[in-house]
Amino acid sequence: MIKFFRKIRQQLIAEKRVRQYLLYALGEIVLVVAGILIALAINNGNEQRLTRDKEQVYLKGLQEEFKVSQYKLKNLIALNQQNAEGARTLLGFMSDSTTLTDEAAFSKLIYSTLAYDIAFNPNNSLLNEMINSGSLRDLSNPELRRRLTNWMATVEDVARQEQDQEQERKRILNTFLSDRYSIRTVLEQAGQTADGLDLSPSAQPHSNLALLQSKSFENHLLLFLLACAGTTDTHYLPLMEELEAILKLIDREIEN
Repeated sequence: MIKFFRKIRQQLIAEKRVRQYLLYALGEIVLVVAGILIALAINNGNEQRLTRDKEQVYLKGLQEEFKVSQYKLKNLIALNQQNAEGARTLLGFMSDSTTLTDEAAFSKLIYSTLAYDIAFNPNNSLLNEMINSGSLRDLSNPELRRRLTNWMATVEDVARQEQDQEQERKRILNTFLSDRYSIRTVLEQAGQTADGLDLSPSAQPHSNLALLQSKSFENHLLLFLLACAGTTDTHYLPLMEELEAILKLIDREIEN
């Protein structure tokens, strides 16, 4: 092909057809430029396709992570509400201790209210990788990028509230470290010793019902209840709204 064009140029020069030669040369330049532009367009198209494919991989991975986090948060909200309800019930019994004389019922309520700590552990491995590597910019939706960046700070704020609530829970549990009360009674009456501790039943179980008369225990329960309410209403529920908003944005960006 190059030899063919060269032969035409040589023939035009030999025949001293300058005007035709100039027109031909200009046309050849136009063809070359057009070829370069077409090649660039193809290359840009390929790069854009690769970028879109990469973005889709990230979006689907983020969608999976946030759905798992959503499931965890739903369960955590339910558990925290259960803890708050347990504390509220205990406070009700303390207002009228004559309504509760059953040691087993008291122990089960204590155990179900205080047995589990509260900690939201979202699945952020892909998001952390994207932030650390700068790949967050590969997401084309600016609103999604902003929310994902803010998500990490929001989760850290929630963790601080959870730590405050855990401190209140520990203060209640510390009540049982005195000689007046018995953790073993709580575990036995709640049916936990047979589930893994492998302890023989106490010959003379120590009653904890005197706690219903303890002002200190009541104060700690009130602070724990306030912490539970603050964690759910001020942190978990807004966090769930943010999580669902992020999932909606991700769903909108994923190509079917």
